[in-house]
Amino acid sequence: MSSFQQARIDLGVQLRQLRETAHLSGKDLAEHLGWQPSKVSRIENARQTATEDDVVLWAQAVRAAPATVDGLIEQAVGLMAQQDTWRQRHKGGLAALQEEIRDLESRTRVLRAFEPGVVIGLLQTAEYARHIFSKVRRLYETTDDIDAAIRVRMQRQEILYDPARRFRFVMPEAVLRYRLAPLDVMRGQLDRLLAVTTLPNVEFGIIPFEAPLPSALVNSFYIYNDSIVGVATRTKDLLLRDADDVAFYAQSFEEFCEVAAFREAARALIVGIIEDFEKQSPD
Repeated sequence: MSSFQQARIDLGVQLRQLRETAHLSGKDLAEHLGWQPSKVSRIENARQTATEDDVVLWAQAVRAAPATVDGLIEQAVGLMAQQDTWRQRHKGGLAALQEEIRDLESRTRVLRAFEPGVVIGLLQTAEYARHIFSKVRRLYETTDDIDAAIRVRMQRQEILYDPARRFRFVMPEAVLRYRLAPLDVMRGQLDRLLAVTTLPNVEFGIIPFEAPLPSALVNSFYIYNDSIVGVATRTKDLLLRDADDVAFYAQSFEEFCEVAAFREAARALIVGIIEDFEKQSPD
């Protein structure tokens, strides 16, 4: 067991003890905090890392002593700062990981996302997501909970229709052409992107093949408000809170936006790719 997972277990045990001392069931605590009951269970059983905000709210609900709260916050901050391996994160299952992402998104008013390899999760169709999850499951040897993961991913997408939130998405044109799913699934995915581009609170940009790139398209990154950046590599998932890190990725995002096509130009690119796929389809 990794030191990271052991630290997450220790924090979960302490939080459970505080809840039980306060004579609250997991359901009672979830209702008080406005969480899904499953989130309380995931944190207590070390399937999800409690954030600093999670710990503060939990401690307030159970009326923990100030000294106890300070210690819990220190543990949570330390955990979030660690490099968490993808293999370790996926041990809890794909659905649990999707729930964890949904919790982070629920606290976000402005989300900026850049993805160089796959269609951004909030924009995926269920069919496309199934093929992506199947590949992830094989690569990281996760539990077979693809159906549950798809359900949570589709539930995550409801946030797109909240007018109080703003979304800015950028992907290279290559992502829309990568054969990560059969042609009919790819066409359905592209139709979905056409629909998303009409949402008033969504900016969707595509970096054309011929665009002069400001830098190499290496890792995906997600900027949550102006406080956290999620950066995924093949083996690590980083959550960066340092102001300089956030500023660096925010600048990179704006540079990609400067060479990306938006609105009608983006839709024209998508339509052109759909037409190319139709030509490649068997009669």
